[in-house]
Amino acid sequence: MKVFVTGASGFIGRAVVFDLVKHGHEVVGLARSGASAEKVKQAGGTVLEGNLEDPESLRQGARTCDGIIHLAFVHDFSSTEAVQHATAVDRAAISAMGEEIAGTGKALIIASGTLGFPQGQVATEDSEPERGGPLSDRMKSADLLFQLTKEKDIRGIVLRFSPTVHGEGDLGLIHMLGDAAKRDGFATYIDQGSSRWSAVHRYDAATLTRLALEKGKAGAAYNAAAEEGVSMKDIMTAIGAKLSLPVKSRTTEEALPSLGLFAYLINMDNPTSSEKTRNELGWKPEHPGLLGDIKENYF
Repeated sequence: MKVFVTGASGFIGRAVVFDLVKHGHEVVGLARSGASAEKVKQAGGTVLEGNLEDPESLRQGARTCDGIIHLAFVHDFSSTEAVQHATAVDRAAISAMGEEIAGTGKALIIASGTLGFPQGQVATEDSEPERGGPLSDRMKSADLLFQLTKEKDIRGIVLRFSPTVHGEGDLGLIHMLGDAAKRDGFATYIDQGSSRWSAVHRYDAATLTRLALEKGKAGAAYNAAAEEGVSMKDIMTAIGAKLSLPVKSRTTEEALPSLGLFAYLINMDNPTSSEKTRNELGWKPEHPGLLGDIKENYF
């Protein structure tokens, strides 16, 4: 299958490209710069020049390929306005690609997240996200895809990635929490540290992405959660141990000056099941868990 991948040069994207090529697929990766193009080539893909705010490049990639994996996102969380812009760009990109493949039955797989579902309970593939919460704008992309799936005869699939897709070379949330710990002189969890995040290794996430392309059902949501819930106290203890720093409990209010929005994120209790995902797609995560990965491959 010839597959168009946005975000192909990113941490998850490169692993997805490599896995697709390894299993016999041809990959065309969207790249906005020479450096990004080189990363796509190194992973085994060919390059289409463009970016998320260039709809013609998105339409070209969608039109000339058999399936689409949309992983790119404008990662600007500096303000409410910036997040609103990023999510609007995302929806415009999904709309451009979805309209281009209307009536073809082609797959359009988009990345979403497991945070943003009702807290304190295990989210499943059938769970409905909270509306009106801080992450609700991000969920509108999935709503749009499901609408396009029904109205445009495409095979729309949502992949909900865990808040930490981890592995060697990760510069995401765990890396940022480590930077905050180094800056503060200690790692922080909120209150009892009982909030839980699901987690998945980048290579297991890449395998799941390919399986969704090959086997996923139209209108389905799949959860990229190899570990259902790792407590924030355990995560911060692992970070502190690796950095030889103490670990402290703080209230959200105490943590806000140094952590900003992260003070709220690390207090979100969002354990997530992937039972349905594993059963439907035959996904079997096999790479190291988050705590072991922090010990071996971070900082």
